[in-house]
Amino acid sequence: MRRDRVADAAEGHPVLRVRERSGVRDLEACVGVLAVVHKADGYPVNWPDQPAAWLEGAAVLGAWVAELDGRIVGHVGLARPGAGDEAPGLWGERAGADRDGAAVVSRLFVAPDARGHGIGALLMRRAGREAQERGLHPVLDVVSSDAAAAALYERMGWHLMAVVEQEWQPGQRVALRCYAGPADPADDPSG
Repeated sequence: MRRDRVADAAEGHPVLRVRERSGVRDLEACVGVLAVVHKADGYPVNWPDQPAAWLEGAAVLGAWVAELDGRIVGHVGLARPGAGDEAPGLWGERAGADRDGAAVVSRLFVAPDARGHGIGALLMRRAGREAQERGLHPVLDVVSSDAAAAALYERMGWHLMAVVEQEWQPGQRVALRCYAGPADPADDPSG
């Protein structure tokens, strides 16, 4: 299991690391953090009936958690393109490739009390690196109302391909910003 250490307790800083999500305990901790994020930020827009199953996803290529001083404070997943994902098709059209050459970064969230440590960017880089290692191009869709997430992606060199509308439920139309990641994770201007 690969672990990415960012800060060291010996340096007098909190210990921050990203590791693969594993087991029921991790999933339960992630659901707890997700509930706090939903209450604070409205993400996800529609609370899932089964949040653990929602986090696991149907076509997961990998999932990682961020720990701050041993406490899970963030999550990101990487999945094959699904029926409702807009970004893979847009990327495929622009790249002259099949949408299956993309990997969808999803389920990204960070606990409100743990923000300001670069955790979101660290999780994004981990998922992007995994996509690249699998020969896939990272893409994602985000609701247009999530300005903070869009700002993070753009700071990291992700390219807005389009804004599209979807109907998620009868009477619930949402605008989605569709992004493609940098061609090379080393191109990430955020470091």
